[in-house]
Amino acid sequence: MKSSDILHRNHPTLTEPSLFRVALIEPEIPQNTGNIGRTCVGTRSELHLVGNLGFEITDKNLKRAGLDYWQHLHWTHHLSMADWQKQIPDPSRVFYFSTKSSRSYFEADFQPGDWFVFGKETKGLDPDLLRQNEDRVLKIPILGPIRSLNVATAVTVVLYEAIRQIQSRD
Repeated sequence: MKSSDILHRNHPTLTEPSLFRVALIEPEIPQNTGNIGRTCVGTRSELHLVGNLGFEITDKNLKRAGLDYWQHLHWTHHLSMADWQKQIPDPSRVFYFSTKSSRSYFEADFQPGDWFVFGKETKGLDPDLLRQNEDRVLKIPILGPIRSLNVATAVTVVLYEAIRQIQSRD
């Protein structure tokens, strides 16, 4: 990956390798991204922001939501989907999340190093991207009369299910 493919990044020295990688495609709401960043720190996960953002990385709301954990977050802002996709070593370990999927995330077998990809808050992931990767598109079951979960909640649910799966194998 060339530095020209990256707008910003922070890669703190970690005592243990990252467990997972979360990619947010064109996130729009800084508070959601800040909360996801905090969750990533707590789960030893990397955060990858992809494409145009609906806020500035320096936005006080972003850092307020992540509180004083932002400096511990391993994050990268990739300028485009193509730039982000260049650095994925195994596309079969990338899972896309959408309410439009018929396959529950309970059916997935998560492994350390997996990627979890979420779309922008107002539109989700691009339909073409979902079609191209339909065998790896998952949903979180929603039982009540809501259209979707908040993206920060969805990321948390998926990360902790992945941790549960890994810990149950040990």
